[in-house]
Amino acid sequence: MTDDFYRRVNGVREPDPTLGKGRHKKPPQPEGAVVEPVPGAPSGPKHEQAKPEHHAKPKRQRVILADPRQATSTLRARVELEEQTSWGKLLVRDLVKSQLRTASLLALLVMVTLCSLPVLFYLIPSFGRVVVVGIPLPWLILGVAPFPFLFGIGLWYNRLAERHERDFVDMIEN
Repeated sequence: MTDDFYRRVNGVREPDPTLGKGRHKKPPQPEGAVVEPVPGAPSGPKHEQAKPEHHAKPKRQRVILADPRQATSTLRARVELEEQTSWGKLLVRDLVKSQLRTASLLALLVMVTLCSLPVLFYLIPSFGRVVVVGIPLPWLILGVAPFPFLFGIGLWYNRLAERHERDFVDMIEN
């Protein structure tokens, strides 16, 4: 006998109806056990022919992958950007220019601020001789103060860059 306990009926595998009969003994019933019959499935003309058909095709369903109410201009703008047409390149170039302008202005602010400090100490020597908590003021201003200043400038640039990107996306979607 093969290991396949299923038989094929009209190309469909069904369990062998003789499977488990005669091969295994029934478990012994304890002496006081009562076996009650289990009611079967309802019978009647409606249920007699309710045998499921195995080869029936499932009902077709319509699948919608995109919102049909989406504006065509949004789709057109995205296509222009993806295909890198002249208009799409112009839009990206404008975004890059605004990002570069922001970065340049903030870099100029940092350079002017940090480079003016040594000049300030050179031009006003008494300002350079001030001592705070036993440490000369120029050491504190040039050694400690630039780090929080640069951190703040970095946060400011990050917020401006995200604002430019949001404006760019809003312009594309509207």
